Amino acid sequence: MALLIEAEHLYRYYGKHCAVNDVSFTLTKGNVLGFLGPNGAGKTTTMQMLCGVLAPSSGAIKINGFDLSEQPLSAKRHLGYLPDTPPLYRELTVYEFLAYCAQLHGLAPKNIRQAIDDAQQRCGLATVTKRLIGNLSKGFQQRVGIAQAILHNPDVIILDEPTVGLDPLQISEIRALIRELGQDHGVILSTHRLSEVQESCTQVQIIHQGQLILNESIDVLKQMMDTGIVEVATRLAPDTGLLAAIPGVTFLENLAGNRVRIHYSVTDNPTQRITETIIAAGWELHELAPVKKSMEDIFITLIRDNES
Repeated sequence: MALLIEAEHLYRYYGKHCAVNDVSFTLTKGNVLGFLGPNGAGKTTTMQMLCGVLAPSSGAIKINGFDLSEQPLSAKRHLGYLPDTPPLYRELTVYEFLAYCAQLHGLAPKNIRQAIDDAQQRCGLATVTKRLIGNLSKGFQQRVGIAQAILHNPDVIILDEPTVGLDPLQISEIRALIRELGQDHGVILSTHRLSEVQESCTQVQIIHQGQLILNESIDVLKQMMDTGIVEVATRLAPDTGLLAAIPGVTFLENLAGNRVRIHYSVTDNPTQRITETIIAAGWELHELAPVKKSMEDIFITLIRDNES
């Protein structure tokens, strides 16, 4: 399958500060890539470099085979971009705004009406086409922002935090739209929400302090979630050093009230050894319960391992 994005060894410096540090990845048609990281990790800087808004300090970007630095106009014709703050004109109707955007994208006049109709249909805007953008809900305004990004039917669609500020129903609707767009395009979704990645994406990349610390399919990430967590409660304060030394235990979290959350490898489940250790030490086991591991746990673990 043809590569839609090839990003190779991207760096971006602001003075002496390295905001993006040797980031490389690819994107193919039919994939939704979740670009995930905490605020300030380098997500938006990377998105701006991919869109040609910001030049990398070094590295190369190709969009559908066109080098973004050497053939910027050709590369950007294959690109649709929704920044974290949608560039909307509130005093225009939805149709007027999309007609203006169609001209900016260089669509032939004879094709503009059909392009607008198609974008409005895909984004669920047909019923509000004559309404002023300023009178629309936040959810509909996000849909207008996505519509302008897909108006020229680009191969690559980049969405920077597309569900920020939306209510749960609006978030669900935008996620469904992103999944639908991912069937015919290559989509990059920048977010700091793990649930967003889990619901919408086929691949996930995690960036932290400007560096990629994970680049996997969503299926591999879900397999990582199968690592085990057990929470134990004892009457007497346990010796966490003794628990941490049990084979199979990866790390501990001390909780309030003589409670400890124990992370372990499922290939070497230490639950029985944990129970035996607590009983032998006389701490009096009050509770031992498994904990469902979330994507947030994976995220925190990866960041902690990267910092250690």
